[in-house]
Amino acid sequence: MTTAMLELDAIRAGYNDAIAIENISLTVEQGEVVCLLGANGAGKTTTMRVVTGLIPLLSGTIRYNAEDISHMPAHERVIAGICLSPEGRQVFPDLTVMENLSLGSFNRRARPNRKQSLERVLTLFPKLYERRSQAAGLMSGGEQQMLAIGRALMGEPKLLALDEPSLGLSPKMVSTVFESIQTIAKSGITILLVEQNTRAALAIAQRGYVLSAGRVVHEGTATDLAQSEMVQKAFVGAAFTRQSVRTSRRERRLAQRNEGGAGA
Repeated sequence: MTTAMLELDAIRAGYNDAIAIENISLTVEQGEVVCLLGANGAGKTTTMRVVTGLIPLLSGTIRYNAEDISHMPAHERVIAGICLSPEGRQVFPDLTVMENLSLGSFNRRARPNRKQSLERVLTLFPKLYERRSQAAGLMSGGEQQMLAIGRALMGEPKLLALDEPSLGLSPKMVSTVFESIQTIAKSGITILLVEQNTRAALAIAQRGYVLSAGRVVHEGTATDLAQSEMVQKAFVGAAFTRQSVRTSRRERRLAQRNEGGAGA
């Protein structure tokens, strides 16, 4: 029996007095791509923030490679190999592409291998090499998404957390980004993916969890979820497609209230 790389056991979290997720339990095995699906406000981004240490647990346990990291600070989780590409990309707009990437390898474990990591990122995203001296704020949304993922990869992740990588992108750029995610997965990096584009997520994931109102309401293999009548009706239809171009307003509002509107 193998030990899960990541295990969430009955976690509960929120912002100030508002509970956003409750009794969330899930596992991610070494080498898997696992997706979290759900409509706006379902609790997906909050779950990701808990995993990466950006907000504290109220109760429950998080284990990473069998170690309890429930109260480990976010920067120590990065050193341990949990790296995040956040919702909304959150690149540093006034810094160049190379400066953004360099900041991704700031942690003490990744710093000695910065050159090799940079070569891998620029091979994966040739457009970043072309834009290497450009200010990140002047790049297109798709290019910024590549930069956000590349910056996370510079931290030498063992577990790569991707929060809404297709948000606001054109269909062509969505395909490009998801092809890159597949390449990353094939390199052996484990991926936890939050995504509202259900078809794209299930096409590359092995397993998935469906969240609703802050709870897991369904789970299964990607094939099973793709064929599930509940998932088809709730998330693959026209109503879900309209929602997929919007961020989770409820979660964002709660987060900004808690953080004073500052980006992570």
